[in-house]
Amino acid sequence: MDDQRFIIEMGMGNDLHGRDYQKAATRAIEDAIRHSTLPIFLNTEIAHTEMRVAVTVGVQEPDKLDTDALTKGLPRGRASVRAVKGGQNVTDPGSGETLVIATAAVEAFLPGQAGKWRMSDPQD
Repeated sequence: MDDQRFIIEMGMGNDLHGRDYQKAATRAIEDAIRHSTLPIFLNTEIAHTEMRVAVTVGVQEPDKLDTDALTKGLPRGRASVRAVKGGQNVTDPGSGETLVIATAAVEAFLPGQAGKWRMSDPQD
């Protein structure tokens, strides 16, 4: 595969009450996506469908994530989500409640673009 990564964004999400890993993971992915914009699709003839999106989400109990549901929440591209052990569980010593923290890395890839397009001169 000659895909080239052209963006990677990191995000963090949490669930403060309920120990809901899915909610924390969803928020981490949304946080990462909110940190980026992809004007390449507005400025070239590249279709969104050419983009492959690979998401890695870290939580302390990755088997509790529905990665198919997380994938369906991604707005563009051919997406996949992988769950790994990561993030943090933090216990409040006063209440004993566990707070869940998830991390996400969202990577976007395109087929090699060498020679397919060029940046225009703003004075053109």
